[in-house]
Order: sequence, then C-alpha cells, then structure tokens
Amino acid sequence: MAETWIRLLGPPRIESAGTAPRQPRGRKAWAVLAYLALQPGGTGRARTAALLFPDAEDPLGALRWNLSELRRTLGAESLGGDPLRLVLPAGWNCDVMAALAPSKDADPRTFDGELLEGLAFDECPAFESWLEDQRHRLENTVLTLLYEASLAALAAGRADDAVDLATRALHLDPFNADCHAVLIKALLALGEYRRAREQADKCRELYRRELGLGVPAEVRRALSDAAPAAGSAAEPGLPASSAAVRSYLDAAEASLSAGSVDRGLEQLRLAAEIAQRTGDHHLLAESLVTLSGALIHQAGGRGAEVADLLHRALQTEALKSEGLDPESLQSNTRNPGRPASRVAAAAYRELGYLSVQRGIPDRAAGWLEQAARAADGFDDERSRILAIQGMAASDTAHYSEALAALAESTRLATAVGGRRLLAFSEALAGRVHLLRGDLEPAAECLDRAQELIAAEHWTAFEPFVAGLRGETFLAAGQLKEAAPLIDRSWVMADVAGDHCYLTLAAGAKARLSMALNDPAGAESWLKRGLDTTPWYLWYRARLLDTAAEVAIDAGSPAAGDYADRLGTMASRGALRELVVRAHSHRAVLGDAAAAETIPWLAKDIDNPALNSYLARRGQL
Repeated sequence: MAETWIRLLGPPRIESAGTAPRQPRGRKAWAVLAYLALQPGGTGRARTAALLFPDAEDPLGALRWNLSELRRTLGAESLGGDPLRLVLPAGWNCDVMAALAPSKDADPRTFDGELLEGLAFDECPAFESWLEDQRHRLENTVLTLLYEASLAALAAGRADDAVDLATRALHLDPFNADCHAVLIKALLALGEYRRAREQADKCRELYRRELGLGVPAEVRRALSDAAPAAGSAAEPGLPASSAAVRSYLDAAEASLSAGSVDRGLEQLRLAAEIAQRTGDHHLLAESLVTLSGALIHQAGGRGAEVADLLHRALQTEALKSEGLDPESLQSNTRNPGRPASRVAAAAYRELGYLSVQRGIPDRAAGWLEQAARAADGFDDERSRILAIQGMAASDTAHYSEALAALAESTRLATAVGGRRLLAFSEALAGRVHLLRGDLEPAAECLDRAQELIAAEHWTAFEPFVAGLRGETFLAAGQLKEAAPLIDRSWVMADVAGDHCYLTLAAGAKARLSMALNDPAGAESWLKRGLDTTPWYLWYRARLLDTAAEVAIDAGSPAAGDYADRLGTMASRGALRELVVRAHSHRAVLGDAAAAETIPWLAKDIDNPALNSYLARRGQL
C-alpha cells in the first residue's frame, strides 16, 4: 500500500503516490488538523473550539463539523475523545510530526515550506499567534535538520550530498555561518577548491554588505580545512600507538585542569591525529569526543567545527561496532547482547547540549534520548544527560519536568561522587526555583552549588551560580546582599571572556540598577549585554525581555523593537514563558491581539511568578 502524506508545510495538501486522495474542505479544517498534529499529548475540545471559532454562535458545534470533515478524509478512528488526539491511520504520515521527531532515514529535503502556507486567520488572534510561533519553530527545526544531515553526510564520506543539504539550509538562513562552513568543508572534500573559495567570498561580501561585519570565524576555520589536528603535527618518528594517544589525552586533562586551555587543545588535537594513524576506531572516536568537549566547555566552541567532530566520532564509533550506523549505537536494553557505548553517549549528549543552547529543543530531545540509551550502566553519564534534559525543560517552561530530571541527576551525581556534576544540577535546580519565585529552595540549591564550586576551584562555572544567587537576593529585596554577587558574576565572566555568562550578568546588573532607581545605569548595562554574542538562546532572549521592560518604563521608542525581537527569538526556540512575556510587552504597548492571546498562552505554564507578573499588568 502506497504511503500517504499529510503535507502541512507549504500549501496544505494530502499526497499519495498514484492516487488523488480526498482533501479536507475549508481552511478551518486544515487549521484543526495542524493544531492537533502539533499537540502530541492531546488538547481539550473546549479549548480548541475557543481557539479556532471564537466568534461562532456554537464554537463546539463548529469544531464538530470540522472534525467530521477530517474524519471523512483520514478515517473514522483518526480523531476523537476529549482531550482530542490525532491518530494517523496505518500507512499515513504527517510532515510536521516527522520533522519534530525524525526517523533515522528521514530526508529533511522533504520538509519544505511554511506551516499552512498561504492561509491566514485574522479573525482568530490567539490561533494566528500560535501559528506564527509554530512557523518560527518549524523553520528553525528544518534548518537544523538540513545542517545536521549535511554534517552526517560529510562524516560518512558523502560530500556531494553534504553540499546539497548545506545549500538548501542556506536558502532558509543565508546568514548562518555554520551552514556556510559545512558547505565549504564539503566542497574541499570534493576537491572543489575554487568553489570553496568563491563560497567564502560570497559569505564575506554578504556579511560586509548586510551586517557590516567581517567573515565569520567558522568560515575562516573551514577554509583551512580544520581537521582534528589542524595546526599541529606529531613529532616525526612518534609511534602511532594507543599508549601515545593515552599519554596526550592525560596530558591534555592536566593542562585543562590547570587552566592552560590552548595547550590542552593542542594536546587533544595531537591525540586525535595519532589515533587516526593507529586505525583504532574506538580510540579515535574517544579522542574526537574529548576534543569536542574541551572546545565546547573550555573554549566556548559551539559552531560547525565541534559539531563536525561529534558527527565524525559517531561515525567512527559505529565502524568499531560491527559496521552499524550511528543511530544503532544504543544500549543493551534495546539491543540485547550489544554493549552500551560511553563514547557514543557522550557524543549524543554533547549534540543535545548544543541543541539546547541554540534553542532547538525538539532536536535536543532526540539527541538526549539516544544518549540515554547509549549510557546504560554509566551513572555519571546518565547524570550529565539528565541535567541537560532538565536545562531544556526549564528553558521551555516545563518546570515540573525540569525539577524531576534534575532531582534524578543530583541523586546519581551524589552516588558516583561527582562534585562538579552535583554543582551543575543543583545550580540548574536553583534557576528553576528562582524563575518560579520559590526563593527559599532557590537559595538552598545555589548555596550548595557555591560550596561545591569553591571546593572544586571551578571558576569557569562560578559566574552562573554567583549571578543567580545574586538574583535570588534581588528578588527578595535584599539589594545589599545581591550587589556583590552580581558584580562578581560580571567580573568572573569578563575575565573568562564567556559571552553567555556576560549576557546573564548584564541582565542581572540591569535589574539591580532598576531596583536602585537608576534607569540610566540599567540602560548602560543592557547595551553592554546586547553587544555580547552568546550561543545560549535563552540568555539572549531573557536579556531582551529585561530590555523591553526597561524601555517600557522609560517610555523609550525602542520598546516595540525589543518586544518584537524577543517574540521572534522565543518562538524559534519554543521558549514558552518568554513568548508570553513578549506578548505581555506588546499588549502594554497597545497591541489588542497580543492582549487577547496572553491568557490562552499562559494557561499551559505552571509558574505562579509569571501569573503574578501578568496580574500586576492587568493581563490575567
């Protein structure tokens, strides 16, 4: 039986090879179908009716008519119950569902177009707002799928495929430096040196003309064909042995622990170069993952270079594992008789971490699920994975899920004696409590994290914890206690040159300035924060939220721009609470449609602090 596809990306339609399937009649039927396809947990009938038929005399009756229309197309068992759920018949697929949870053989080139392209719902402001958010989210997801598929193709030696995928990604985002970098790497792999240089020149000219910037660092690195050992070479005559690789890995660990990051990275690149020559796939995969981890967590690397290393590590580890593809590297729970892989778990986890920071939670969930399967039996690795899952849940305002994941991460970290793991999980739990306005448990978690950081001399993580502890004092009205911690957060972030923590600290400094009745100081700190270039989308969005609030208080014309930028950024990253706050700012500025949307959006978020904030503004 031929597969049937519900295409909601692009002009909506139903496709089936060799046949002309019935199409739902009316744009509202398509709207219902899209809404249910993107509500995997189901949604109440009354809520759906109020969303899509706000002006109907009988909203539930209008919903029933459209559900009947959809059942005539999809089958009697496809839609029903309360909450409503979409159940696809056998042999049916839906592109948006496949894009958000792709199978290992999914081709992202089939996900093409805007959600419900060409349809508008001006008479349904809450649905129109939801639709705009989902369009941003899905565009970001498809872009990421194309980018990741290009990296996987490059790692597997399919450079021509990587060129096509990266080119398609650039059609969605011409300014994406990572996609430019992968395209250049793929062209170099094909021996197309002239085309690679031309691509770099195109990128340079685009950035100069449109942004007033120079060529991105990722593109410069790609032009030099940044292999793991780029810029280094092992000593002539040094044997390609596992002992030599292990020695460099040990030396790098010592260098990094002593704060000598450049030296440690050089040693890791040498380890990877020698491991390549040994022919030991597992040793090479371990070296690549260790190098990528150091680049991410010690040198602030987040771009194509580290993602390429991780995909290569997975490909290499798969070669070690009896020729399996990377998707098959799972735990022995799913594959009896096949051992779990600590290296694969770490690679998947780092890809998940990158996705969280870049605001792609759907992709992060997929990577972290694979990491959890590969980490079976490795409790320290499971603790790391759970902490990142908690981070992702916190960013997207699923706070109960975040606290549950972080509690289990803390339990495992305690069991294995991982003090840094424990500090990380405790700090993230403190952030959740702070965002929810639960100041006492927030303070307790952050105080424990500070003690562990001091014991470990983990200065790189201190700006995060000090800043959040200062914000906890600030929220409690204890400004004298807040100020030195927030100051320390800024100084430590500045010393480290960490733009993510600088963004966090600048926001805290701006909020402290407002509490001290110093709007000029707040504006100055916001400018400094907005001049940073953090990888972590949540930090940037939260700073824009503060900027919009300060601008509104000052009557600044910049308020609308900040609110709009926040709304777009939060929608792309599915940062649900910050989406609500963007609508709140727009409503204060006179946007009636945004005001109407706020109660509907906020209802799904379990955060008393958010509800109190909206109530103070008269929006609930």
